[in-house]
Amino acid sequence: MDSEHPESVSVELSGCSKEDARTVFDALRSCFTSDRRADDVPRDFHEARPTVWLGTFDVADAHGSCGPTHLRGSVTADVQGGYWAIDRFRAALDSLFTVEDLCTASGDQERELHVRLQGR
Repeated sequence: MDSEHPESVSVELSGCSKEDARTVFDALRSCFTSDRRADDVPRDFHEARPTVWLGTFDVADAHGSCGPTHLRGSVTADVQGGYWAIDRFRAALDSLFTVEDLCTASGDQERELHVRLQGR
């Protein structure tokens, strides 16, 4: 990883169905290389407790244009990474979903986004 531009972002999805989580990960994987394989299907692990799904995406390895994506409901996403990576990842989110900023936090070398995603 280039120390000047950390190239990966970590993504936590919550507040959504496992189907919408899969749709988000599939859409993001069409844009970037990920540690999540196509056959890595999100599952609910407990009926009463909320589930958080995790993925890491390499924004330096872009696969091309990303198009609008349909979701059944909204999805809460927490995204962490370097400034350059977050800016590039956010541009992809904007091309895929309607994005509502809930909160951002900036540190010395990392930035965090807390957003709500809805289908387009």
